[in-house]
Amino acid sequence: MNKLKARWGIDSNWQVFIILIVFAITGSTSAKLAVPLCNFLGIYEASSHWAVYWSARIFLIFPIYQVLLVSFGWIFGQFQFFWAFEKKMLSRIGFAKLFQ
Repeated sequence: MNKLKARWGIDSNWQVFIILIVFAITGSTSAKLAVPLCNFLGIYEASSHWAVYWSARIFLIFPIYQVLLVSFGWIFGQFQFFWAFEKKMLSRIGFAKLFQ
């Protein structure tokens, strides 16, 4: 637990608990929201090829997750942590120019 707190730059076990809860809620919610969004776009699991359906769903989950992570972080009072986490993650995948 201490290694995680040191790596994330946080002080209390309570913050670790809240951050892990935010990650769990965000992941579940983004996966749930991708299904109706796929259906809205006309991509159904039953009628589409599995590769098309899952590619579209994963493609949709990524931006939903990014927005929800910062939003739920704000709701739970950890906006600064999740904003820094978001900037670090997006810069690692090639969006560093957005934050300069």
